[in-house]
Amino acid sequence: MRKNRIILNILKRTKALKLLYGYIILFLIIAFSIMLVEPKINTFMDSIWYCFSVITTIGFGDIVVVTVLGKVLTIILSVYSILIIALIPGILTSYYIESIKLRENESSEKFLYDLEHLPELSKEELEQLSEKVKQFNKRRKKK
Repeated sequence: MRKNRIILNILKRTKALKLLYGYIILFLIIAFSIMLVEPKINTFMDSIWYCFSVITTIGFGDIVVVTVLGKVLTIILSVYSILIIALIPGILTSYYIESIKLRENESSEKFLYDLEHLPELSKEELEQLSEKVKQFNKRRKKK
């Protein structure tokens, strides 16, 4: 549950959530439009099923569009889907990598600050610093 909230917060901060909502709205509009223009697609659920098979590139072939407008809408939906499906994971990955770098920079800055002020540190803080150095050396030796 916590991971879902983190992903949702990242999508909000990067404004990708608006893209996702826009994509869902476009999906529904195109599904409704295809239902209206295609003679073989009679229900909204059939149109949703067709659009789903298009965006997942499954293409079962049980429902096909035959009109020019239906084909154009299918092209628009598939191109937009490719962009969104590529964009959202890219944003999440980029944000995650940046947060890792930021944490590493903050911890290294704290470490350097502590080293510069060794005489001012308490015994407990010196022990914590010593433990951090030991952990760092263990990680470095594993590499």
